[in-house]
Amino acid sequence: MELNLQDVPRVKTITKEDFIKHYFKPQKPVVIEHSIDHWPAYSKWSLDYIKSIAGDKIVPLYDDRPVDYKTDFNTPHASMKMSEYIDLLQREPTKFRIFLWNILKEVPQLQKDFSYPDFGLRLMKKLPMLFFGGQDSYTFMHYDIDLANIFHFHFVGKKECILFDQKQNDFLYRVPFSLLTRDEIDFTNPDFKKWPALKKAKGYKTHLNHGEVLYMPEGYWHLMQYITPGFSMSLRAIARNPKNFTRAISNVFIMRNFENVMRKLNGEKWLAWKNKQAIIRTHKRNGITL
Repeated sequence: MELNLQDVPRVKTITKEDFIKHYFKPQKPVVIEHSIDHWPAYSKWSLDYIKSIAGDKIVPLYDDRPVDYKTDFNTPHASMKMSEYIDLLQREPTKFRIFLWNILKEVPQLQKDFSYPDFGLRLMKKLPMLFFGGQDSYTFMHYDIDLANIFHFHFVGKKECILFDQKQNDFLYRVPFSLLTRDEIDFTNPDFKKWPALKKAKGYKTHLNHGEVLYMPEGYWHLMQYITPGFSMSLRAIARNPKNFTRAISNVFIMRNFENVMRKLNGEKWLAWKNKQAIIRTHKRNGITL
């Protein structure tokens, strides 16, 4: 038995009006296959190109180890020069990823290679972020703290994406006071005996190839797995739904700080309690007894 995942709809190109009508307003994902063919980045951006212009930069690296109570949100697990990291990506599979690497701050000249597309939403032009990953590396299933509308542009190779909307929260074993599901769940091959509520979840899946962009609506859960080494850039627009905007403010200014305080005060006990509650609450909501 597999997860109930439908393919993300695909279009070759799309007008602003059609995007707003068919995808933004109903909050449905879509892959746009040919929206950035005119960007210099479409032909220029490769791992070797990034290495040539940013090789001396020290980059923060993340892997798939579980959350540790000793670290705050987004604390990297290692670091190395970009040139060394790209050599690693091209040499062998690695779990190391680069997460939320700000182009404007780190390599401003990259901004000359792309423009901000007009999808009918006001994009946050100070936050173009790059994400890199080695073959078979992946993110945990999560949603972004600001519940933004995300446009995820992929470069080099292939990436698999699994998505769920917030209506699936009751089935995903969401960890309280966090943006994650239980990190032991393999969403590409789930164990339904251990995680039976997942049978009720309805989501989406797709593969991204070079030059394609995935629109992820507000607060969508997403898991990204690199089939081959590659990198992506995300542009985002603030949540327009008042409920989501309010949750975003609460996440940034209340939940995140509360979580960090509880980790420092209660350490491993806090994380153990949250992980246990993810199962208890999910099974209770779904009338599941094991």
